[in-house]
Order: sequence, then C-alpha cells, then structure tokens
Amino acid sequence: MASRRQDARSRAPAKKTRSRAKPLQKRTRAILEIAKIKLLVLDVDGTLTDGRLYYGAEGEAFKAFDVRDGHGLRLLRICANVRLAVLTGRRADLIRVRCKELGIERIVEKSRAKGEAIAALCAEMGVSLEATCFMGDDVNDLPALARVGLAACPADAAPEVRAVCSFIARANGGRGAVRELCEAILRATVGWPPREPPESAFAT
Repeated sequence: MASRRQDARSRAPAKKTRSRAKPLQKRTRAILEIAKIKLLVLDVDGTLTDGRLYYGAEGEAFKAFDVRDGHGLRLLRICANVRLAVLTGRRADLIRVRCKELGIERIVEKSRAKGEAIAALCAEMGVSLEATCFMGDDVNDLPALARVGLAACPADAAPEVRAVCSFIARANGGRGAVRELCEAILRATVGWPPREPPESAFAT
C-alpha cells in the first residue's frame, strides 16, 4: 500500500516554480543603461502631466505639473549634467514657461513621427541615441522608445509601452514618475541624494 502511494507521488507532475530570471535580467540591464544617460527626453501629456486636458471656452486652458518631478529634473541637470528636452505630439504653448524654469533646452512639438523626431533631436544636440533616455506613456511613443538606449515609462502607461521599457516607474504620469527616473539616474551617476548645489546654480 505504501509502495502504491509512493508510486503515485512519483508520477504526480512537479509544481511549477515562477522564474525570477527575466525580471532580474531586466532590472540589471536597466541599471547599466541608466548609468550612461546624457540626455533625457520626456513626453508631456501622461508623463510630465497626469494626461488630463483642461479646456476653457477658447480651448486648452492649463496643465498641472508635479513640483517634485520638476525639482528632480533640475537636480539631474545641475548635479549630473544631464541635458533635458521635451518631445510632444501636441502644441507646446502651455509648457514653455515651465520648461524654461526647469532648464529644458529643447522643445519638439506637434510631432507625429516620434522615432524620426528623437533621432533628429539627438543629432542636433550632439548626443548619441544610445546615451539618451526617453520616457513616454502611450503607443505613439513606441517608435521613440525603440530608438533610445533607455526606454522608460510611468506605472500607468499603456500595456504595449510597459512591455518594451527597461525602466517602469512605480508612480503614475504627472504623479512622481519623472522624479523616480531622475533619482535612478542620479543614484547611478553621482549618488542619491546628491550634494546640495549652491543657490546660484538654480538660476535659469
């Protein structure tokens, strides 16, 4: 009888164990990619903002930005000398003041072919695609994400975007995702938190 139970156990299929190799490999690859970033390019709606559009009688009226995202970007520029740019499919009228405050060098607006646009932007700024990070949240960002050294997205990005990104923030777009990315780059380059720069460094 005991022999039969033993035979039954030996014939029972082994329980499958969930492999952690792929997530670990993905995190390791992301760390290596993060350390070489010299240019950070950001989508606007759904990445720098939460994706909501506020309209008045005359059209889009305003956008809301996360203050800690902004501080992270300024620290990234000042402490790690990472250059900043914006790549958006919409008009950029409402973001120009904020970009100037943050020291964002270049704004590419009304872009319907983001893969070509980011290649042209990198050539213009003299930074290789391999040393560039792009953070986007929707399927129109996929061509740009496919071209850069580090593809990043917020937690609430489209599933197709999350599937191709090495860096996926825990926070949503416009709610700290950009700050997480800034901290990761700073941690991999100069350390986090970075040494506090002089007040004069924040002058734009």
